[in-house]
Amino acid sequence: MLQKKDPLNLTGKVAVVTGGSSGIGLGVVELLSAYGAKVAMVDISPKGADKAKELQDAGREVEFFQCDVTSEASVMAAVKAIVDRWGKIDILHNNAGVTVRKTMPDLTEKEWDFVLDVGLKGLFLFSKHVIPVMEANGGGSIINTGSGWGLKGGDQAAAYCAVKGGIVNVTRAMAIDHGPKNIRVNSVNPGDTDTAMLRDEGRQTGAVTAGDGHMDAYLADCGSSRPLARIGQPEDIANAVLFLASDLASWITGAALVVDGGGIA
Repeated sequence: MLQKKDPLNLTGKVAVVTGGSSGIGLGVVELLSAYGAKVAMVDISPKGADKAKELQDAGREVEFFQCDVTSEASVMAAVKAIVDRWGKIDILHNNAGVTVRKTMPDLTEKEWDFVLDVGLKGLFLFSKHVIPVMEANGGGSIINTGSGWGLKGGDQAAAYCAVKGGIVNVTRAMAIDHGPKNIRVNSVNPGDTDTAMLRDEGRQTGAVTAGDGHMDAYLADCGSSRPLARIGQPEDIANAVLFLASDLASWITGAALVVDGGGIA
């Protein structure tokens, strides 16, 4: 007979969240720490230190580690510092990402490299150096932030779609390779979510030209065609990450979980 458990309790777990100082990443840091995890907030922006301090003041065990996810030396130093601090890593959320909203002919080589380096190379480097730590500790859970556009494509986002499509498939490859070591690897694939990145996309594409009124209309439009008729909030995505990180998902690996209010339907 099945019994009631407390599978979302992350007490004693150590989580690493890249791109953790804002947007979806910050939402994940806040939620995982609320459920008891010790959380390493990883970001290139030094503003993360202030965010981590706010959470510490609220009683959460969160520390900020400044890191450039595109630099192997920086990633190695961050992973070492996290392991030195807490002794292990149980959960890795590869979330760092950027976008440049342009078609293929309009992209510069520098812009293409920037989007792919942060989104795919960053995932590669953190996974490369965290997986051995997880193996030594008996396993873990890796969650990669993809996108609905990694599954179906989107306009004026060639580099971004290349990254997110790559993330969906490399997640499956990683799940196959590392399942025997009890490491689960899944992707969470958001639709439009109310973050600074989404707002910047509105400006890049010209959908937002001036004023808060234009931005409000743009955000409303991003959600209007979805069955649930709204855009996502960082907490919506964080809830999915919490699930995939927890024991509730103990037999789930290689999955691409779509969290988009029905937009991909």
